Amino acid sequence: MNLHDVNEGIQTNRKRKRIGRGLGSGWGKTSGRGSNGHKSRSGYSMHPSFQGGQLEMFRRIPKRGFHNKFASDIFAVNVGDIDAQFEAGAEVTHEKLKACGLAKVVCDEVKILGDGEVTKPFKLIVTRISASARQKIEAAGGSVQIILAKRTPDDRVAALKEAAEKK
Repeated sequence: MNLHDVNEGIQTNRKRKRIGRGLGSGWGKTSGRGSNGHKSRSGYSMHPSFQGGQLEMFRRIPKRGFHNKFASDIFAVNVGDIDAQFEAGAEVTHEKLKACGLAKVVCDEVKILGDGEVTKPFKLIVTRISASARQKIEAAGGSVQIILAKRTPDDRVAALKEAAEKK
């Protein structure tokens, strides 16, 4: 191959295929759509779950269980990770854990677990903490403050009662 052969046969400004302009063009009559069926009709679009008339997968598979849409999404963070990320005496909250990338951005609550070592004192303000994590933090001279989650079942029940009273 030579350098002048590299671009041979490549058309940058290719003319568009003109379909439906008579039998002599080679793309007349059915315009490349075949004879009959759904795909030959205008406006056809196949549903993503359609399997050629066979019962769809999501209808064949049995449905089991229950998904609670009101359940809190809880993300776990280990005390060893907190010890590595924050300085001594730092106040650690849910927002700060999200900001430094230790907790998922989309989660309702963060639970602190006891995996790892704690060498510095921290002031933790969290919704959930394991007993071993609390022990390690308090042994290192830190403190733990438990606050209520923004979404608790009691809050939802109270909100539903208020809404019912207004109606």
